[in-house]
Amino acid sequence: MENIVLKIKGMHCTSCSTRLEKVLNNQDGIEEAHVSLESANAEIKYNEEQISIDEIKEAVEDAGFEAE
Repeated sequence: MENIVLKIKGMHCTSCSTRLEKVLNNQDGIEEAHVSLESANAEIKYNEEQISIDEIKEAVEDAGFEAE
């Protein structure tokens, strides 16, 4: 398992962070994701053999946000 912290742009409210957290936790290969509106980041524990960082960023963008 790997851990990554991504800066998230475009979240404006608790509903945004909750929705993004749900999207990330539903991705195959992501064991656990916590999204913080206050710090504007996502802490993600994932299996690098099942999902890549680029695929995680794509899931964030598909949800309507930007990931760095």
